[in-house]
Amino acid sequence: MDRTLVLEYTRVTEAAAIAASTMIGRGDRNGADAAAVRAMREAFERVAARGTIVIGEGERDEAPMLYIGEKVGPSDPALPEVDIAVDPLEGTNLCANGLPGAITVLAVTDRGLLLNAPDCYMMKIACGPEGRGKISLSKSPRDNLYTLAAAKGRRPDELTVVVLDRPRHENLVTELREAGARIHLITDGDVAPVVATCIPKSGIDMVYGIGGAPEGVLGAAAIHCMGGEFVGKLVFRSDEERQRAIAMGHKDPDRVFGVDDLVRGDVIFVATGVTGGPLLKGVRRIGDRMHLQSLAIRSKTGTIRWVDTSVDALRFLSEH
Repeated sequence: MDRTLVLEYTRVTEAAAIAASTMIGRGDRNGADAAAVRAMREAFERVAARGTIVIGEGERDEAPMLYIGEKVGPSDPALPEVDIAVDPLEGTNLCANGLPGAITVLAVTDRGLLLNAPDCYMMKIACGPEGRGKISLSKSPRDNLYTLAAAKGRRPDELTVVVLDRPRHENLVTELREAGARIHLITDGDVAPVVATCIPKSGIDMVYGIGGAPEGVLGAAAIHCMGGEFVGKLVFRSDEERQRAIAMGHKDPDRVFGVDDLVRGDVIFVATGVTGGPLLKGVRRIGDRMHLQSLAIRSKTGTIRWVDTSVDALRFLSEH
């Protein structure tokens, strides 16, 4: 993929973030998602690549979506073809309620290099490069915590683990706390914390627990770019979900996925903050300008870019 696509896809997440920011705190999660989807879909048309959405918003959301199989971008046959995983607004509830951590996010690869994740749950563990090859779903939470602490040269009680605040995680949280971990519970949006495990200044060491499988692939794309570790296993709530996964080509729906099983090759990962969090600043309106912060990563070069953008608010909002 051409390196210029990094900036072009950053403009896509920026457009979605600005659109979503108009809905911050309004209590309308579907309205916020719809605004981000519209802006992102329009922005894709200005990117010099023919994209296919292979991971969309997730069919659980009762909202407009960039759906699996949708073609985005110009139809010019001379342009390169890419696969795209996307969440136009990761953390719709966070945006609607004015809470930290909402982002717009996408990952791009050459064709056929992203796992086609079914719309189900995934048990996942993510951490930075120190844990590469050391953490495992076959180990207990306590053992994984101790293993990562040893790899980082720190005590277990110095590590912060992010867990989605759900009843299904009560035992997990108890075990991690008893092992000494500092638990940071989040209500929604586990992609940003997964990415943050590879950013030392974020203060997040590990993400643990069950979340969305499509979000798992998005997080793994960033982990792939930064040399961190991610392991996951699909979790099905019904036999219907299992059969759907098999129909999508998952011959062994119970397999454990590593980073290289979820995403391969040259990867571009981009995220823009909507509401401020540990990874990115949110969209800020100061006078007649809007200020954004994005993270743009490319695996081929290992480049991590923090992109601070200022746009003319009145012009941008009138166009979108």
